[in-house]
Amino acid sequence: MTPEDTHEDFQLKGVYTAALTPLTADLGADLDLLAGHGRWLLDNGCDGLAVLGTTGEANSFSLDERLRILDGLAEAGIPGKKLMPGTGACALPDAIELTRKALDIGAAGVLMLPPFYYKNPSYEGLFAAYSEIIQKVGDDRLRVSLYHFPQMSGVPITYPLIERLLKEYPETVIGMKDSSGDFDNMSGAAKEFPGFAVLSGSDEFLLPLLEAGGAGCITACANVASVLAAEVYGGWLKGGDIQAVNEKLCAVRRVVCQFPLSTALKTLMARHSGNDAWLNIRPPLMPMNDADKEKLFRDFDAIGFQLPLAA
Repeated sequence: MTPEDTHEDFQLKGVYTAALTPLTADLGADLDLLAGHGRWLLDNGCDGLAVLGTTGEANSFSLDERLRILDGLAEAGIPGKKLMPGTGACALPDAIELTRKALDIGAAGVLMLPPFYYKNPSYEGLFAAYSEIIQKVGDDRLRVSLYHFPQMSGVPITYPLIERLLKEYPETVIGMKDSSGDFDNMSGAAKEFPGFAVLSGSDEFLLPLLEAGGAGCITACANVASVLAAEVYGGWLKGGDIQAVNEKLCAVRRVVCQFPLSTALKTLMARHSGNDAWLNIRPPLMPMNDADKEKLFRDFDAIGFQLPLAA
């Protein structure tokens, strides 16, 4: 790996997509379609791709499958510096191996869930888990963003945990994706820990979090609305009037969130691309029924937003 691939100047900020994982008919990862989707997103406003996250059905894949997905993205020419793979796992050896693979392909950083099977762990226990991963990976290039999604994981990332990790690993632990939906928690973290990059997991909080000192977003809806999120972020940087585009972005979020996110977003991508392979989804998630599809399309079209054409 060359020096320019170490990403020492990497700053976590901007618009990241919590990328979908398209599947083949036998429910394996469709690496060609995934790479094409990634390129399309990067061409349409995304600063990076958070692959293998909740929206990407990561915890429905085995460790070997996730490793192959990361290799496949690298082999397809997706720049490592644009990738932030999810590498959290219940088993520490799995998290360590995934994190090493992310570094091997030149990923700029990783997004790491806490070990999430055992509930109500002490913050000392969670610190020990993160510390074990960081120590065993043992690579100065590692940049970790914590993943706070207590509704899904059942294990929150608390301020005491953040404080201790920043004290012990100030160059390694650089930020957090907050998918809690609790704006006070995310804005409070941005205020409490200067220089710690807090990103919203929901589009509706992108603008207010930026105004409160946050760094951007990592969202599911960016799979279809990356151009809107990028316009909000860019307009905020320039001090422009972005209320109308922000409302359109929030409207997309409201429509899609009426349904399971991954299913709804894959359904929209299938219609947009004309490729029904996007409808493949791994159980326990299921395809949408016809009535839900009709409502999704009707409500989405009423926003007046059209997805960018494929390259």
